[in-house]
Parts: sequence; structure tokens; C-alpha cells
Amino acid sequence: MNKIDLTDMKIKWKRKNQILFSRESACLQDLLADIKKQSHQTLVLWALKFVEEIVITLENKYPDDNRSRAAIEKTRQWARGDIKMPEAKKAILAVHAMAKDITDVSDQALCHAVGQGCGTVHVETHAIGLVVYELTAIVRRYGIDDCEQMLIKRINEYQTYLLECAKKTHQYQWAKFISDDPHANKEYLLGLKKG
Repeated sequence: MNKIDLTDMKIKWKRKNQILFSRESACLQDLLADIKKQSHQTLVLWALKFVEEIVITLENKYPDDNRSRAAIEKTRQWARGDIKMPEAKKAILAVHAMAKDITDVSDQALCHAVGQGCGTVHVETHAIGLVVYELTAIVRRYGIDDCEQMLIKRINEYQTYLLECAKKTHQYQWAKFISDDPHANKEYLLGLKKG
């Protein structure tokens, strides 16, 4: 992928929208198609890999704030079945609240990316939220004129790692509600509803 369609993102930028991407963004359609094909386990594994990278970034910039680390740790426990949703949800909401306590708009988007990525344990439709917020953070950090190559790189990483995760889910302990999920991927079902 050498070029991507960023028309909708640029429109949102001009309108001064806070979030610059959505599940309808042209540049995300191939990734979204891949997400719709994956199991809940695969999407959780995938999301937590990228959340971990974001958490490290936030910890380096805000070493006295442990809300992002707490969110991913509680989410991992929830995904394994070691804790119930309310305990993890509290930590996830705290990382969303962290965004209100910082002034850097790129880092605010990263906080929301962590929350959305962690929410993938609850339902697959949160996976694309991780992408939407992290890509927004990239645009905010690099600027509208210098972000395209970074966006292309990150979208490629999302797609590559998604396929790798599909091969690794058997290596992990999963909560019963994830391992026994008899329902179709919720992102896929959402697409059918809209389609």
C-alpha cells in the first residue's frame, strides 16, 4: 500500500472534528473486512498487542499516571476469566477519563484508543475504535501534511498482525465467555445490518 484515500479524514480535519476516522473511512475498509472475519479471541489478542504499545507511549510521557497500565492489566485479567467485567470496566473508564486530564490532543486520542482496544474483550466492534483513535492521534502528532506515510505504515501493521494473531489464539487462556462465544463476530453482524 503506497497511497491511501484520506479524503474523508481531510474533510473531518477541515471541520475541526475531534475524531478524524470512522468505520466508514475509505482507508479502513480492507482492515475492517479482515476484522469481520476474525474470532473474538483473535481480535482481543490483536487489540491488546497495539494497546500495549500505546500504554508504553503514555507511560513514558506521563510516568506518574498509571491509569493506562491499570486498564490493560485489568483487561488481560478479564480476558483470562480472572476477574469480572465491572472491575475491568472501572479501569477502562479511568483511562478514558485520563484524556480529560491532559492537554495534548494526540495523547487524548491515545487514551481513548486504549479504552476502545480494551473494550474489545466485551465486544468485537470496539476493535475498530482502537484504530480510529490511534490513527487520529497520528494525524494530530504529525500534522495533516506529513501523516500519510505513518498512517500507511500503521494500517499495514494492523493487517499483518491480525493475520498473525489468528494463528496464536490457542496459546492463551481465555475466559469462558470468549472461548465459548457461539455468536458471529459482532462487527460482521453490524455490517450486515448497515448493508
